[in-house]
Amino acid sequence: MAMRRILLSTALLIASSACLTGWAQTDSINKVSVGLNFLTHGETCGGGLPRSSQSAPTDDRSHFLLGRTHLIVDYERPGLQAHAVIQNKAVWGTSSNQSLNLYEGWVKLTAPCGLFAQMGRVALAYDDERIIGPNDFAMAAKSHDVVRVGYEGYGHKIHAILAYNQNGNHVYADTYYDGGAQLYKTMQTVWYHYDVPKIPVGVSLLFMNIGQQAGKYKEVNNQKVENESNPPRTEYQQMWGAYLNFHPKYVTLEGSYYRQSGKQVNESKYAISVKAWMASVKATINPTDRYVMILGYDYLSGDDFVPVPYGGQFGMPNHEVQKGFAPMYGSRTKFYGIMDYFYESAYINGFTPGLQNAYIGVFGNPVSKLRCGVTYHYLATATALHQLNRTLGHSIDLQASYKFSKDVSLVAGYTQMRGTETMDRLKQGNSGNSARWGWFSLVVSPSLFTTKW
Repeated sequence: MAMRRILLSTALLIASSACLTGWAQTDSINKVSVGLNFLTHGETCGGGLPRSSQSAPTDDRSHFLLGRTHLIVDYERPGLQAHAVIQNKAVWGTSSNQSLNLYEGWVKLTAPCGLFAQMGRVALAYDDERIIGPNDFAMAAKSHDVVRVGYEGYGHKIHAILAYNQNGNHVYADTYYDGGAQLYKTMQTVWYHYDVPKIPVGVSLLFMNIGQQAGKYKEVNNQKVENESNPPRTEYQQMWGAYLNFHPKYVTLEGSYYRQSGKQVNESKYAISVKAWMASVKATINPTDRYVMILGYDYLSGDDFVPVPYGGQFGMPNHEVQKGFAPMYGSRTKFYGIMDYFYESAYINGFTPGLQNAYIGVFGNPVSKLRCGVTYHYLATATALHQLNRTLGHSIDLQASYKFSKDVSLVAGYTQMRGTETMDRLKQGNSGNSARWGWFSLVVSPSLFTTKW
């Protein structure tokens, strides 16, 4: 199967390069640009402590500063692009968790007829980034090692994405993928987008097939052998759905619907069947050029309910089918509150109650270069709970940004979330008390030089 994927990738690359001609006999203009991106990020938070931290003071807080530096290099000539981003990231005052890596590094061939082929490490982003997005706000932004081929032209866009991940280049007896840079072993994705002529409507269709490594090896006489009860294998999960964007002059309406099926691999490397879905609607109203109002609703399906007491001593879920929807590789902080309280950290005993998120917000530019806004979220479970209300809590997000110049900006925010007894029971924390989170990001992005020849 792996060989078939490699042959398919090669065939697509050859097909996409077949019409790379028109510019080949003309004088090429080469362009190289180098830039830097400095991000200094600070956070302070408190409240909502998990019950496992009862030995810590109940008013325990967290404060830290994080620095992230990107060195960005771009090369471009007709029909060819190359892009590289070297990233360094570390919390101020530490040495053990310093990270220097290649965040992006890819080459892209583009043909006059609209075909293209791209290969390397890419920060993927599609539609509203709900399913696939870099999630850059989380500081540990996502990128993918992929081959991407496709066509763009006459209102049509179609992309095919292929990935095969491995821990090393061992020649013999090593196909097990565990603990790598990506969250999957294999991935095949097809995305199609169409902009309707003369009507402000865009429609996207998405299909993903994701292979995750299941099973474990065991050590016998210092050698790895298969665990008969849970042998190493690749389990596959599928996701498919659609995204719609209608944008007349003063209003933008968005809607999406996705389903998940196949198998999900849990932390113990066992696979469980998945049947989950989600739907969302959003309206953005622009009454003037200076102010925007948003309102919307998200529904993400949840597992069947199993009673969970304080402390979680019994009621361990043992579902035959996982019904909790997973947002996959999207930019979650854009949708479910900036605190990302529901899909970044787990519920007790692996139970996923799903989520209902009704929100309304107002954003504006009261003065030049300053943009600020406030968003209110009403949060509830999708699963009906015995003797508990579905309401998880209420959250208010405050944000502001000021652009000092074209390459210097400051962004800050504050979130206050008031949890309910339901949140307290399901998260096993002191969520009945307010959880608070404040943050700022100073971004400086100078362009060092650009040259052409």
